[in-house]
Amino acid sequence: MPIKFSRRFDKDYHKSPSKIRSKFQQRLALFLNNQQATPLNNHGLSGKWQGYRSINITGDWRAIFVKAEDDLVIFVALGTRG
Repeated sequence: MPIKFSRRFDKDYHKSPSKIRSKFQQRLALFLNNQQATPLNNHGLSGKWQGYRSINITGDWRAIFVKAEDDLVIFVALGTRG
């Protein structure tokens, strides 16, 4: 499954604490192995993020992504729930 990262995601990623970046890498590996793994809590979003999905990075941090054609996954944002 091909993965891309948006410019916004790259900015969010580089601004995040090193512990979060490390945890994201772990969760990304889990995601690539099994998108529905329980620790990820992969779920659809509503409101302004309708059509996007979210996975848990830590208790408060989330990575938001969208599925495009040809099974392409684009990560668009990384941040806290707020």
